Amino acid sequence: MDGAGHGSGGEDKGRAGALCVAQVACDAPDPISAIHAQLGPGPFALVCLFASPRADFIALTRQAQGRFGAAEVLACTTAGEIGLNGYEDGQIIATGFPADLFAVDSYAIDGLDQLEAQATIDEVIHRRRALAARAPQMPYDFAFLMVDGLSLQEENLTSVLASGMGSTPLFGGSTGDGTSFCSTWVAHNGVIRRNAALLALVRSHCPVKVFSLDHLVPTEVRMVVTAADPDRRLVQQINAEPAAAEYARLLGKDPGQLDAFTFAAHPVVVRLGDSHHVRSIQRVDEEGHLVFFSAINEGMVLTLARHQDMARHLEEGLRALSHPVMPQQILGCDCLFRRIEAGQYQQTRRVSDILSRFNVVGFNTYGEQYGALHVNQTLTGVAFYPPEGRG
Repeated sequence: MDGAGHGSGGEDKGRAGALCVAQVACDAPDPISAIHAQLGPGPFALVCLFASPRADFIALTRQAQGRFGAAEVLACTTAGEIGLNGYEDGQIIATGFPADLFAVDSYAIDGLDQLEAQATIDEVIHRRRALAARAPQMPYDFAFLMVDGLSLQEENLTSVLASGMGSTPLFGGSTGDGTSFCSTWVAHNGVIRRNAALLALVRSHCPVKVFSLDHLVPTEVRMVVTAADPDRRLVQQINAEPAAAEYARLLGKDPGQLDAFTFAAHPVVVRLGDSHHVRSIQRVDEEGHLVFFSAINEGMVLTLARHQDMARHLEEGLRALSHPVMPQQILGCDCLFRRIEAGQYQQTRRVSDILSRFNVVGFNTYGEQYGALHVNQTLTGVAFYPPEGRG
């Protein structure tokens, strides 16, 4: 995709730590057998598969059925992979959660466009309490979400789920299709779904920390959304002018120059007091409207943001997680536009080296979930620390 690593894990069994990690090329003749060999015998409570959109996703999920014992198996397509060499392309990344360290309850949430809020909240509360009763000896917990990245339902879903989470921190990623934006998939225990999400409730002997990083700083350039269709994530007018033309004018560019590289280089944020949340632009449609990765409402004030040095900010952010001790591993959801930006500014190798050094694995996304929020252009994840009393 952008000069990232392309090696598979081969006989490398991943890294020592809380998770077992495997990696194979998406066109390997028998990827599940290779992943099974790399992960080791288990037993596992959960196995997650992050698959390049070039993989045969149907065959992959079918082959995974029953291959990991009693483990629950979650799978999704990606907008890029994060593996042993940092940013990867054309790979399948697998993470195994050993059963002696983790207890898991995962399930699918179907029909996201017709989500019944109270029923969803009740289900989360029931499952969260049941898992706590089943694994009272595991004091740490978090929730991991994979959601169809073309469903346009992430804001509502995360808001509803947060109401049932109590003190359990939630993070996740919107599944991808490279840079095609055509077809994304999730699968739960071999059943492939669209317009759906997969939620894994996890308890652990390992201390964990859910986090979110972005390297953007708001400027003083602001714009008001004067016409929008939030359900379709369309912004039709900015400052009472056609949206794409006005955005281009504020950048000093021709509207015909707007592309994914422009959107990655010139993001917009919504400011809330001293904090901000990124709202990334996906594309310009045929009518000159801006299509976002998140819902935008009329009257919303958007602020152009500038970039800090991504690699330096990433290293500082991950190092800040290392107090009092360094995490053994990090499971991360990293926005596609961060990857695009890294390539645009010749930082892919530096960013990949940092991700590899801090043992980050996961996938590139069409958006990230953090608590009750659906955000963009962040690295969001969970850091795993050494199990207490075990080294």
